Amino acid sequence: FDLHVDLTPAFHWNIKQLFVYVVATYETDKNPKNQIVLWDKIVEAVDPPESKIIREDNIFVKYALVDQGDELRGKDVSLQLVWE
Repeated sequence: FDLHVDLTPAFHWNIKQLFVYVVATYETDKNPKNQIVLWDKIVEAVDPPESKIIREDNIFVKYALVDQGDELRGKDVSLQLVWE
């Protein structure tokens, strides 16, 4: 996947760092909601301004997209960028 985001507006006087991650969400018959973190990064307020702009193409996931059973194959998967 590609990820292009400017996190600069998320930083203000009370934010020291952001934990940024991409979550894959999908449904199976056994579990109506499955979520797996595929990629993450910590961005700190003291980092240079260009570090708060993430422009990465063709990202290789850090954590595998694996289902506990064998129900993932053929399912629609949505990706969501989250930060805390």
